[in-house]
Amino acid sequence: MATLVLTAAGSVFGPIGGAIGAVVGRTIDGQLFKPGSKEGPRLKELSVSASSYGTPIAGQYGATRSAGTIFWSTDLQENSSIQGGGKGKPESTSYSYSVSLAIALSSLPIDGVGRIWADGNLLRGSAGDLKSGGTLRIHKGHGDQDKDPLLEAVLGSKCPAHRGLAYVVFEDLDLTDFGNRIPALSFEVFAGEGGRFLWQLLRDSAAEVDGDTEFPELLGFSHEQGSYRDIISLVDRLKPIHPVIGDATFEIRSSAISEAQIPKLPAPSAWDDAEFAPRSGNASARQDTRQAGFSALRYYDANRDYQPGLQQTDASQSDWNVFEFPGVMAAEKAKQVAITANRLSGFMAETLAYRIAELDPKIAPGTIVSVPGRSGLWLVTSWEWRERGVELQLARYRSGAAGAQPADSGDPWRPLDRLGAETSLRVFELPWDGTGSASERVAFAAIGASSGRWSGARLFTQIAGGLDDTGLSATRRAANGKLHTPLPPSSGLRFESASQCEVVLEDAAQRLRDTDIEGIASGANRILIGTEIIQFLSSVSLGGGRWRLTGLLRGRGGTELDASAGHQPGSDVTLLDDKLIRLTSAVLSAAGSTFYAFGITDDQPARAQIEGANASLRPLSPVHGISGTDAFGSVELEWTRRARGGWTWLDEVEQPLVEQTEAYEVGLGPEQSPYVIWTTGQPRYAIPAEEVDDLRLQFPEEPIWVRQCGSHAKSRALRLRDAL
Repeated sequence: MATLVLTAAGSVFGPIGGAIGAVVGRTIDGQLFKPGSKEGPRLKELSVSASSYGTPIAGQYGATRSAGTIFWSTDLQENSSIQGGGKGKPESTSYSYSVSLAIALSSLPIDGVGRIWADGNLLRGSAGDLKSGGTLRIHKGHGDQDKDPLLEAVLGSKCPAHRGLAYVVFEDLDLTDFGNRIPALSFEVFAGEGGRFLWQLLRDSAAEVDGDTEFPELLGFSHEQGSYRDIISLVDRLKPIHPVIGDATFEIRSSAISEAQIPKLPAPSAWDDAEFAPRSGNASARQDTRQAGFSALRYYDANRDYQPGLQQTDASQSDWNVFEFPGVMAAEKAKQVAITANRLSGFMAETLAYRIAELDPKIAPGTIVSVPGRSGLWLVTSWEWRERGVELQLARYRSGAAGAQPADSGDPWRPLDRLGAETSLRVFELPWDGTGSASERVAFAAIGASSGRWSGARLFTQIAGGLDDTGLSATRRAANGKLHTPLPPSSGLRFESASQCEVVLEDAAQRLRDTDIEGIASGANRILIGTEIIQFLSSVSLGGGRWRLTGLLRGRGGTELDASAGHQPGSDVTLLDDKLIRLTSAVLSAAGSTFYAFGITDDQPARAQIEGANASLRPLSPVHGISGTDAFGSVELEWTRRARGGWTWLDEVEQPLVEQTEAYEVGLGPEQSPYVIWTTGQPRYAIPAEEVDDLRLQFPEEPIWVRQCGSHAKSRALRLRDAL
């Protein structure tokens, strides 16, 4: 009857008033019927995005986590990329898929979207960075909202602006990290202040909300379904509120009230109607307090990324009873609210039926009063007209506020939220190592990244002022870095066991490994410093990505001229391993000299010019030059041929000729513009005496050198004599 009476009274002011008027009646009804094992709407365990017709779209208040509803999507789009090919390994073609979709988040406008989870991992971090490729657009649901450009392009004139609906659109979301399927998504949504939830809920209704009616412990609330009555009843169970009926007004007030505002009831009036209290005019009763409270509060824990949490109360329950509340709170606040609500429920188990001859207009359901002859305060839960007066239903009122409560959210697992790493790029051509065809250029792209989250990058080349996709990509970062200490010149002829240098890798998490002399002989631990290929025996980590390399074999693959020049700090460093992307002849022939690498975390692509162009087609320079003069005055020159791909020197075995023919140029003067050139097909040449005398007069201080002429290029020159 209490609920019916209050509902009827509130209905004078519309359906909202009727719903709120039932709040106090619910208290008495709850004492008459024992609650079940769970109260309140069932909280969802990590609910994920769905796409079902008729699914309600929740209204979000404060900070919440929403699974959302997918209401539009494209088919999966297939993409292919080529990977591998480094250090003689075969290339492989991998396929990935992307999708575009729109997801509704809230049936009310929002302020923004924070983190986004996909299959439990972060798809969007707290800094607003997407962890996978694609574009995200957020539509906040305000009245001036424009159409999404992608939806409008696909749907045309049928596309609405979805005003009043907050939603997001993913365009070309890369599904590589999710097994090439649409992942389970959930979103962190911000919409106003959670503590002012009631004011936001009722601001468009006829009810007025008192300024003190706030729920400061509440950080967010998700209104998925249920009437205003259901929602307000839930809030009232934890944070008591009182509907106050005035002249043509209906106001919601908090339980806080000053003593000056508390009216005192007149003495009770007694009449005999064959019901209670024919003599005294009042009758008290007490319900079982174990039926009034609950054992634990289940809520969404802000410290657990909005996953459900559970806090026990101080109630002594014969049966385990859990109250479920779809609000977001911190653990300690949830425990404090639960204990306070439980204590209040215990106080209100004491009720009083009280009759008075006339009703004071100030006394209405929701009013806190004092009663003659009884201690403490009482809450008017309902009133009912009788033939001889008014009968009030009262409940014992006491704030019962609990102090700060120690509580723990546990130690939940949280996915890493690392900012994206910046992509680095180095493109170079290396001397041929003897694998594959000797007629094809051998170039590599070293696509790396600094420390941080990085899921790969695609390689582009610049053609006709634009970027062209090479179809090549890297998912493992190459070991790029810088030389930290100077590296002095070296002849590159012998293994230098005491020689060392320090390098700094841009990704501090990358590791270098040691090897032995046999490993050096088989080509292990190759590193490119500047344009010189070096092998190292051992590496020692100095912290922060800095490594000391000891035991160096310099000038590998015919780069001894680069070794003779040495290197300054800051020179580029790249480990030559299987993380490099091999550039095919087709890519090199179609591309220019400038390349770009672009990852999903990059604002701008990394840019690099190809280093050592045609180095793989250029023969190695001859070695072991010898010069002398015979008895007739002729100058005799002799040298030893080397061949491309001959990284190891085998005793008593002549290197095979890689070029179509064996040919050399012997020059006098500058290498770029010699004064005289002689050609020969043998690793020796003799300048006749009669030419020597004339040349000495014309070019007395000019050097003599030799270089091999290959099928595609000429080698660097070997100086044979400083002058004739």
